[in-house]
Amino acid sequence: MANQVSDEVIETIRKANDIVDVIGQYVQLKKQGRNYFGLCPFHGEKTPSFSVTQEKQIFHCFGCKKGGNVMTFLMEMENYSFYETLEFLSDRSGVELPETGIKKETSLSKENQSILSAYEWLTKLYHHLLRYTKDGREGYNYFKNRGLDDETIEVFQLGFAPNAKDFTRDFLDKKGFHQQLLVKAGLLSQQDDNSVTDRFKGRVIFPIRNHLGKTIGFGGRAIIDQDPKYLNSSESELFQKGKILYNFDLAKKHIRKKSEVILFEGYMDVIAAYQADVKNVIATLGTSLTENQAKLLKRYVDTVVLCYDADNAGVEATYKASMILRKVGCHVKVANLRDDMDPDTFIKEHGAEAFNNEVIKASNTFMSFYMRYLKKDYNLSLEGDRINYIENILKQLAMIESPIEREYYLKELSNEYDISLETLTDEISTHREKMGIRKDKREKNRYTNKTANNYTEKKLLPAFHNAERQLISYMLQDAHIADTVQRELGVAFNIDEHKIIATHLYAFYEEGRQADVSVFIDKLTDENVKQLAIKIAMTPVLEDISDKEINDYIKFIRAEANGVGNIKSLKESQKLAEQQNDPLRAAEIAMQIIDIQKQLKNTN
Repeated sequence: MANQVSDEVIETIRKANDIVDVIGQYVQLKKQGRNYFGLCPFHGEKTPSFSVTQEKQIFHCFGCKKGGNVMTFLMEMENYSFYETLEFLSDRSGVELPETGIKKETSLSKENQSILSAYEWLTKLYHHLLRYTKDGREGYNYFKNRGLDDETIEVFQLGFAPNAKDFTRDFLDKKGFHQQLLVKAGLLSQQDDNSVTDRFKGRVIFPIRNHLGKTIGFGGRAIIDQDPKYLNSSESELFQKGKILYNFDLAKKHIRKKSEVILFEGYMDVIAAYQADVKNVIATLGTSLTENQAKLLKRYVDTVVLCYDADNAGVEATYKASMILRKVGCHVKVANLRDDMDPDTFIKEHGAEAFNNEVIKASNTFMSFYMRYLKKDYNLSLEGDRINYIENILKQLAMIESPIEREYYLKELSNEYDISLETLTDEISTHREKMGIRKDKREKNRYTNKTANNYTEKKLLPAFHNAERQLISYMLQDAHIADTVQRELGVAFNIDEHKIIATHLYAFYEEGRQADVSVFIDKLTDENVKQLAIKIAMTPVLEDISDKEINDYIKFIRAEANGVGNIKSLKESQKLAEQQNDPLRAAEIAMQIIDIQKQLKNTN
């Protein structure tokens, strides 16, 4: 990039953004030892293989092999350009990013940039109309009648689109936006006669933001007699209902703090709960929960509380969402709504405290919900139906990892249907064996360094290879050790990639820099070498290693370089002597090979 940002500014911005804090916005990280572990956001997995080290400010996935520093992560995760990453981290940390002479790059197409700009303009316009004009009074009164205060209306930037077919069209036309682009973005609608009208006219507006807080779509609700009652922006590259969750940008920090998320069906449920100071709340966008959305939640949190309407449709939706969430590994709870109520109505009638204590905190386990849900399909006065019901319950219980939870529900079944606990336990064991589950401890140590062992080299590396990696790991964290190695060994490593890393590392320290892996890896241009350096940097090392131990590594590596090369050459000479019928020469060479091998063994 011409007129690049100086290295000093880049390093200042990077150091002002702790990698654990930034990645923690995308991944549920759990500390184990000195590192943090979580589910990798770059590939699907159920066992955490994604490791972040705060000390070295780098990450590495033992599964898909991706790794890097805080900037690498954001560029990969958000598809940001280098400058966009700097801009994001600058805004996040408050470190000023110089503007003059910097060419701003973006990963977004010009079309998508224009669409985002149009949504930004309209979000402000519709909100202003709602709050401060006569044209928006109808929408404002609707929200006030729904129990929302001005602060909440402000937080969610709620708005109103006037009931005029060309108001939005004319406003955006004056701003220089093309009509066909706005139709494609779902802001205008093209009629059968090819005329263009405002898509959301006469509706209150719920801006739908992505996880970064950018408006990418609108949800509109009719407050006059018009169909449909609810209307979303049309699907686009930026707005895909099956991948987005309403209010996720505001809820993220509260989700991490509470270690659980509450999932609703509608916008008003989320807004009412947020106003009632229950803020770890999100909703789907008028559609059923998708597996993509469930996987997104699993990255952030283990426990999902489903708080859908208590009517029949809500109960069915709760069951379907539960099965999807359990499939991706989430722990599911079901809110204790009653009397066919929806969350918004419950809060209005009973208040915030009752909602928190009687609905959310009193949530049922999935099994408690499932046992009630399944009963509607059986006539339990009939023996055959009772047996089928119990069999189906046992199949679900077999999937539960906690032996205590399994036994709790088995006792319930035993008492209610007069079946011995032993019989039920045996049946559970049979189901678990069929599922391939043999040990209850298989999930133990999910977030430990043992996770990485699942992704170790399939082929064991030679001792000298491991020694070189171990030595480089010490060099990466200590300039003094690197200086010793440079003086005693130089680049006489046996592995070419190790030679490249060492060469770059010597140059890095010669520039007067302190040990900093997250800065150093940016100096590596070959992606394979960079990923290897990151992997080596994640290698556990002793805090205090003696000069003698470092010198032992150097001697071993040097001996391997000398010995292996000589042995290979000598073996070729030995073979040639044998072909020339010179047994004395062949025997002499064999003795030389044995001597070198003894030296290598003693060095080791």
